[in-house]
Amino acid sequence: MRGSDGRAGSLFSYVDLEARVPLRHPLRLIGTIVNEALEALSGDFSKLYSPMGRPSIPPERLLRALLLQAFYSIRSERQLVERIEFDLLFRWFVGLGIDDAVWDATSFTHNRDRLLAGEVAHKFLAAILAHPKVARLLSSEHFSVDGTLLEAWASLKSFRPKDGSGEPPAPGRNGERDFHGEARTNDTHASTTDEDAKLFRKGPGKEAKLCFMGHALMENRNGLVVGAVATRVSGHAERLAALPA
Repeated sequence: MRGSDGRAGSLFSYVDLEARVPLRHPLRLIGTIVNEALEALSGDFSKLYSPMGRPSIPPERLLRALLLQAFYSIRSERQLVERIEFDLLFRWFVGLGIDDAVWDATSFTHNRDRLLAGEVAHKFLAAILAHPKVARLLSSEHFSVDGTLLEAWASLKSFRPKDGSGEPPAPGRNGERDFHGEARTNDTHASTTDEDAKLFRKGPGKEAKLCFMGHALMENRNGLVVGAVATRVSGHAERLAALPA
């Protein structure tokens, strides 16, 4: 017998999020480790918030949501908040009920910045790596550090001579600028909008861009990323980033 494709709403919902997540789902074990690390950081969370005022987004839920963003390669906080809105697995892992309202993306970003400024996120990842179930997977004998170019939010038009010379861009919001015949190097030029960004190219034949370099410390035995840092670009930035590791 063919089933009906008709749709009918229900007045009441009896969805149990705990029952919806399979017992063998990887996020169950991850959630146990994460919750133990978050419980140990409760005192650090309390120091970041005032005892008065409107309740903020719980920091525990913020950090769980950031883990989901990394696990599922979600490109922005706005897309992450949208995914939490309709994904039952995400709601369960973060700690939201089926009827709980999801936060505004802008509020999420502001509260996330508070955690990053207080270095709580770094302590959170350190607590997870120190967990007995995670520590036994790590080895200090086989590791590597890579380097990936991170394009800066600075236009090549802002890369001007340090002595103030050079032809200015044409009038307008996005005026044209002719670079033909002009030798531009990091020694003689700098960005007027992001002075830390440097002109760099990854290899021969590649275009030069204003960028930074992101480094990931990889434990090669089990393929786990155990550290990350961003640096200015240079031909030996990877080696310098690997020294503290």
